[in-house]
Formats: sequence, structure tokens, C-alpha cells
Amino acid sequence: MRRLLAAALVLVALPARATGFTDVGDDLHPRDKTEVELHGAFRVRGELLNNLDLDRGTTPSGELLYPVPGADPKAQSLYGGDLRLRTDLAFYSLGGNVAVKMRVDVLDDVAMGGAAVGAPSASSTQRSPPGDVFRVKRAYGEVRTPVGVLAAGRMGAHFGLGMLANGGDCADCDSGDAQDRIAFITPLAGHIWAAAYDMSWVGPTAWRKDGVRRVGIAPATQVHSVTFAMLRWHDPSAIVRRTKAGKATLDYGATVAHRWQASDAPYEWLPLASSVGPVGSPITSRGFSATVLDAWLRFISPMVRIELEAAVITTTVDQPSLVPGVSANRPVTGRQIGAALETDFGPASASAGLDLGYASGDPAPGFGAYPSAGAAAPRAGDLDGAQADLARDRRVDNFRFHSDYRIDRLLFREIIGTVTDAVYFRPHVRVDLYRAPTATLRFGTAGIVSFANEPASTPGGRRPLGVEIDPTLSYESRDGFGAALEYAVLFPLSGFDNPAQKLSAKPAQLVRVRLVYAF
Repeated sequence: MRRLLAAALVLVALPARATGFTDVGDDLHPRDKTEVELHGAFRVRGELLNNLDLDRGTTPSGELLYPVPGADPKAQSLYGGDLRLRTDLAFYSLGGNVAVKMRVDVLDDVAMGGAAVGAPSASSTQRSPPGDVFRVKRAYGEVRTPVGVLAAGRMGAHFGLGMLANGGDCADCDSGDAQDRIAFITPLAGHIWAAAYDMSWVGPTAWRKDGVRRVGIAPATQVHSVTFAMLRWHDPSAIVRRTKAGKATLDYGATVAHRWQASDAPYEWLPLASSVGPVGSPITSRGFSATVLDAWLRFISPMVRIELEAAVITTTVDQPSLVPGVSANRPVTGRQIGAALETDFGPASASAGLDLGYASGDPAPGFGAYPSAGAAAPRAGDLDGAQADLARDRRVDNFRFHSDYRIDRLLFREIIGTVTDAVYFRPHVRVDLYRAPTATLRFGTAGIVSFANEPASTPGGRRPLGVEIDPTLSYESRDGFGAALEYAVLFPLSGFDNPAQKLSAKPAQLVRVRLVYAF
């Protein structure tokens, strides 16, 4: 466990700072000159997907659970790869009290072999995707004052395990949260106290006279968020020192956030059919409010790690209609509950544990993982869809884990899209096959057994979802190179059968190779 924590410290030191309240300003220290630091990683992934539609036919809406080869719908396999260069820059002022930081991703998840120049069969090169080569994910400033750190700009947002708010810093992450935020963080009585205001959406805008800047022209449509947090926190280096001394470490935290929007301008973000136009004013009443309570606990000793996060979200939308001029006569409400537990027992060379997770469900058809605004209401047996139907159902109670908090490789990550309306059990083991001062070769495997909370949400109308086995062979070098060979096999259960067509769901498989070059 001690060497595992030391290795984790090396990996954590590379990504950009200010992913969460715990690391805002923690690298502001006296400097006798202006300094620039650059860290990052280049990632290459390739994968083979086999039978992710589970050979169970179409849903009642005529959709497959997953895309199939276009030239031969009866074929089973899809394959491909992608790239990403992540760069994290930090500029420190003379004296060390001020820092400006940014994250820029280059060729972010761009498909290998895409954008061929000329006829694909004769192409000898790939062009950069137009307008999408550089993605500025974060840009913010920090200043240390006598009473705390003031940070402002677009910064990462992460809390606890990342079940709900996730900065997307892991080697295999694809998204990550960032907020246009003003935050103040101060230490007091052995804890970190933080308060933040987020401008989550500015609403419709218009050009100013200079033709360069824009100004919001409907203040009532702005989406505001405020967050307060309290944490007891030890950074990775402190945990390593305490663990080497045989001491246990208890960390914990809690955050409350509230978001609201008085009015809305759906024409700004909702693709409406051309035959549907606003009636009267394009600004419509919304009356949206949501409150999040999130708590986190972590216990680490030389032979044990136990980490828990639990969250509750309550939401009210007084006017849920998305069409200006068309009103709904009752609000949509929701209460969503989620929790995740991770455990590890034993030394770093051979550890095991059991992870558990729960995401509340909603009895509406479909899981509600990624519903499309304005789409038709889902039918019983569909995989996804909106969980509210204004004609008869005005509650949305399914909790959704962040897409970068991953517990498997097929069922939730690829087919459903995230953990929602489900409970899972995840036993796992890990053993070091070879350890040296400069590198580690490790084998690990996990089994995931999952069930739906609401059987009406599943395509098969039953609770059992699947049993998945995910073995991994990984190599980690202290000089920054890492490689992983991942396999997964999913044995779907009755929740994915197709009773209407009398078809049983068949197993799916995945093989993925990931290379990471960190600097």
C-alpha cells in the first residue's frame, strides 16, 4: 500500500491544478523569479467491440442498443482508435503569490484514420479537424491573500470520488467538468472552507459597438450557481508520509450547491423543427431550481482504503414547456439519490476489495441516461428516453453518475452510457507480477453484477442487467510511460432480453489497448 500511494503521488502531480477546492492555490509558494511549468500526457487508444447490440433485435421504437457495421448489419465487430495530447500550463509570478493556469487539449479524442486528404484509398496523410484541433478546457488565475486564495476563470470542478462532479483527469477520462467560477478558499481550524459563484449560462447575447465583445440581453435567462464546501484533507504526499509512519488518515467533506434560472430562451439551445416558431416573446418563464447535497469520506491506513461518496439532488421546474408561448400547467419535480463505495484491503503487491454503487431510478421507460430534448416519449422496452412526460408523468428521479466515473467497460460505459437506475456490486483483485525501482507490471480483474432499480426502465422489463468480467494487464514506468491491455466480456441477463421478438440477449466483448506518454 505504501508503494502504491507513492506511485499515485507521481501520477497525481502531472495534471493541471485546481480540479477541486482541495488544490486551488496549494502550489503558491515563494519564488525568486517568474516560472513556467508544463505538464501533460499524450494518449493513444485502440479498441475492438464485438456484439454490443447484444443480438437482441430492435426496441419498440425501432432502435438498436448499439450501432452495428453499416455494410453488414449481421456482422458483429467494430474497431477504431483515438488520440489526445493534454497540455497543462502554469505561470507563476515573481514572489509566488499569483499564478495563471490553463489546460489545452490537442486532437481531443480525434479518431485515428479520420480526415483523410483526398480519396481515402489513395490518401497518404490526415488533416486536422477544422476548428476543433485545440480545445481550451481551463483558463483561470489564482492569488494568495492574507486570509485565503481567490481564484477566477474557467476552472476544473471535482468533488470526492468524482461520482457527481468529476474533473476528468484520469488517463482514460474523456470529458471532465469545468465552471466559469469565482471562488474563495481559506484554511480554518484544520479544514478547508470554500465558497464559489458560477456563471453557468449567460443567456441570449448581442454584439457591442466594437464588434468584438458581446453582452447578455436577457438577464432573467441567466443560470446562476452557488457552492459552499467544507473539507478535511491531506494531500497525497502527506498520506504517503503518514502511511510510512504506520498512521491512519481520515479525510471527509461536504458540499451544498444551488442552481437557479428564472426564465429561458430555448431557441438559443434547442433545435426546433422549422415548422415550429415562437409564439409571442421568445423568452419563456422557467422557474428552475436545483439543490445538491454531496458528502465524502475517506479512510486510509497501511493496509486499508475505504472511500465513500453519497449525494442527493432535488429539482423543480415550474414551467417545463420548451416551446415559447406554450405553457404547461404543472411543474416537473425530482429527487435523485446516488452513492458509491470503494474499498481496498491488503498491501500494494496483492490487494482486493469490494465496490458498491446505487443510483436511484424512475419508473418511466428507458434508463434516462442521455435523453434528447424535444424527442418523442419513450415506449416500454426502449433503452433510453426522457423520464418525464408532461401529459402523465411529472417526476424525474433517476440519478446519473458522471460519465468519467467508470465501474465497467461495456454495460454502463458503452451500452447505457453511465450508471443510472441501477445497483451494482464490484469485487476486484490486483497483484503485481513484477516490481522494480523503475517499473511495475500489474494484473487486475473486476467482476460487476448489476440490477435495475425499476424493471420498467429496462428493455426486457426485468431487474437483472448483467454480469461483466474486466481483466487488465498494465505496465507503469517511473519515467512517464504507461501501457494497458484491457478485456471485457458482458453476459447480459433478462433485463436486456427482447420478449416482444422472443430473443435473448447474447454476450458482448471488448479489447482495448491504451498507451500514455506523460511529461
